[in-house]
Amino acid sequence: MDKPKNGHTIKIKLNGEQQSFKEEPVKKLADKEAEPFSTVIKIDPEHLEQESFRETAAAQESVDESFDWIIPESSENDIVEYKIASSQKSKKAGKKTVSFSTFSKKRNGGAIKNILFTAVFAILIGTSLGVLMLKLFITDTDKPAVVQPVGGETGKNTGEEKTPAATASTVIPTQTIFVVQGGYFSTKELAVSGANAVKGKGAAATSIAIDGKEYLFIGVADSVESAKQLGTFYKENNSVEDVYAKSIAVPEKTVAEINETEKAFLESSAAIYQQLSKISSTGIVTKTAADDINALSEQLKSGDKLNNEKVKGLHADLTGAVEKVKSFQTSKETKSLIEAQQHLLNFISAYYAL
Repeated sequence: MDKPKNGHTIKIKLNGEQQSFKEEPVKKLADKEAEPFSTVIKIDPEHLEQESFRETAAAQESVDESFDWIIPESSENDIVEYKIASSQKSKKAGKKTVSFSTFSKKRNGGAIKNILFTAVFAILIGTSLGVLMLKLFITDTDKPAVVQPVGGETGKNTGEEKTPAATASTVIPTQTIFVVQGGYFSTKELAVSGANAVKGKGAAATSIAIDGKEYLFIGVADSVESAKQLGTFYKENNSVEDVYAKSIAVPEKTVAEINETEKAFLESSAAIYQQLSKISSTGIVTKTAADDINALSEQLKSGDKLNNEKVKGLHADLTGAVEKVKSFQTSKETKSLIEAQQHLLNFISAYYAL
């Protein structure tokens, strides 16, 4: 190679080919008037295709072994520094290798973290669901079993007796009753007016519709003979005219949707009525009353278990008659027995309406 002139030209042989590179001298930093220059060296790009992790070393070895450097003579006053582009590119390539491996490590580390996070999150969700289901199962199994009371058992939780269910029914056969009749009317209004007139005279009275007619009854008894005696009493003591004794048949009754207590009461009500009609009618005529009235009171103690309104009305009329007979036993006033007769007449009217 020839000695370079002041143009600062460097010739380098790469792969057997001679190439020229221009250099710009960089003056010494201390000399402020000198202008810096840089040397640009072009390197064959095929060297960059080598493996990334050996690129830097290979580039350096290639420069050391293949390049024949010709360093230009410099003056005593000029200190020239050379910047080789190939070394910079090699360093940059080395940086790329480090950056790639770091990026791969970061990427692999991020993937592992994602997998671990997903696994931990799934375990937490599964554990939470399992604990929740276990608590629900334990809560259901820990609840005490509720035992339903059988029949008429007393409810321990409420402190009240359970009312029997309305699933029963009964058929009450035809009944024959004995009454004191005070006439009959064509309309309900006339019958009610006649009943009020009789009550105004101190006697009992009610109207009942039978076969399209309104009948006025002023007393009940246990037989036709007793009914005649009661009618005579009203004529003599209460100035009630047009009275006569008779028997009438109360038709068969079928009552449904009642409980067992109501059924038992309806089946025994006819017998209770017969006894009360006898006691009250005889007591009005003879001024005495039987002493066995307490037995009837015992048969009527089930009133708190009745739900059907019509049945409750029948029960109230019989209970009222019993109380009036008891009152007569204490006061000996005939008025109490006449009031008992009024309760029995109301019972007959409600019985027809079943």
